[in-house]
Amino acid sequence: MNRMLAIVEREMRKFFRSPMLMIMSMMLPLVQLVILGNAFGGKITNARVGVVDEDHGPEAVKVREAFDAIAANINTFRTINYNDERMARDDVQTGKIDAAVIIPAQYSRRAEAQDAPRIGLVVDNSDQFTSGSIESEMQSLVDALNGPLIPNPINQKTELDVVELYPYVAYMKFLLAGSIALAMYVSVMIGGGMLYIDDKARGVHEGYLVTPITGLELVMGLNIAGAIKAVLSGLSLTIIGSLLAGLGVIFHPMRDLQLLCLIAVTSVAFNGMMFLMMVRVDDPLVPRAMFGVLNTLLFFPSGAIYPISAFPKWLRAIAIVDPFTYAIHGFKAVLLKDGGFAAIQFDLLFLAIFGIGTLLIATPLFKRTL
Repeated sequence: MNRMLAIVEREMRKFFRSPMLMIMSMMLPLVQLVILGNAFGGKITNARVGVVDEDHGPEAVKVREAFDAIAANINTFRTINYNDERMARDDVQTGKIDAAVIIPAQYSRRAEAQDAPRIGLVVDNSDQFTSGSIESEMQSLVDALNGPLIPNPINQKTELDVVELYPYVAYMKFLLAGSIALAMYVSVMIGGGMLYIDDKARGVHEGYLVTPITGLELVMGLNIAGAIKAVLSGLSLTIIGSLLAGLGVIFHPMRDLQLLCLIAVTSVAFNGMMFLMMVRVDDPLVPRAMFGVLNTLLFFPSGAIYPISAFPKWLRAIAIVDPFTYAIHGFKAVLLKDGGFAAIQFDLLFLAIFGIGTLLIATPLFKRTL
C-alpha cells in the first residue's frame, strides 16, 4: 500500500506543480458550455422579414397588425416594407433579409368572399432553424386569421393539454452534463494518457522497474492518481457550470452526494478506458493524434448535444457501449430532473463495472520489463 501511495503522491505532486495543466483541461468544456449554450437552442428573435403588400385592403391591414403584434410581444421577427416582390426575393437570396411575405393583389376581396385567399412566404431554407421558426410563426398567424370572429361556445374539437414536468430548460443547462463529462475526459486524456506516455518516453518508468513495486501496485497507483485528477476537474466544472447556467443544485446536500458518486465512478470508467488504450503505446504522438478522434467518437454519440433517439441504428450501437452515454444521462437526471438515486442507479452500476473491467483487462497487459 505504501508503494502504491508513493506513486499516487508523485503523480499528484507533478500535477499540482503545473496548475495551468488543470486550467487548460477545463477551458475547452467551459468555452463550449458558454459559447454553444448561448449560440444554440435559443428561440429565434429579431429575424428580418420583408413584407410586400400588393393589396392594401382591410384584410391585408389585419395581416400587418398581426405582424406588429408578433414584433411587439414574442419578437420572433421584425418586418421591413418592400414595394417590389422581385427586390424582396433578391434580398432573401443575398441574405439581407431572412424571409419575405407576399400579400397578393385581390387578397382582401378573396378573403371576404372566402375564395381561397393565399399569402406567399419566401424563405432561405439553407438555414433550417431560422426558416423553420419563421414558418411556424407564420402558420400560427394564418391559423388565427382562419378562426371565426365569434368563437363557438361549445368546443367541438379534440384539444391536447400539454403538461411539462419541469420549467423551461435553457440549452446551457441541457449542455452542462456533457460539459462536465468532457472536462473529466480531457483531464484523463491529458493528465493520464499523455503524461503516462511522456513519462514512459522520458525513462521515468525505467526507474520504477528497478524498484520492488509490483505491476499491480504501479497500475493502481497511476490509475488512482488519474482518477483523482478527473474528480477535481469534474467537481470544478460542476460548481462553475452550475453557477453559469443558473442551477442551484450545488446547494442541495443530497443532490451533491449523487453528483459526487457520479463523478467518482465516471472518473474510474474514463481512466480505466484510457489506461487500457494506452497501456501498450510507446510513441508520445499517438495519444495526441487520438484525442480528436476519440472526442468525436465518444462525446457526440452520447446524447450530450442531441437526443440519441434521432441517431441511426449503427450510431445507437456505439452509444450503448459508450461510457459518456451513461455519465451524461446520470448528470442530466440529477442536474435537470432531481430524479434521485433511482434515476441514476443503472448509470452508476454500468460505469463502475466498465471502469473495473477495463482495469482488470489492462493490468496483465502492463509490461513489467523493458
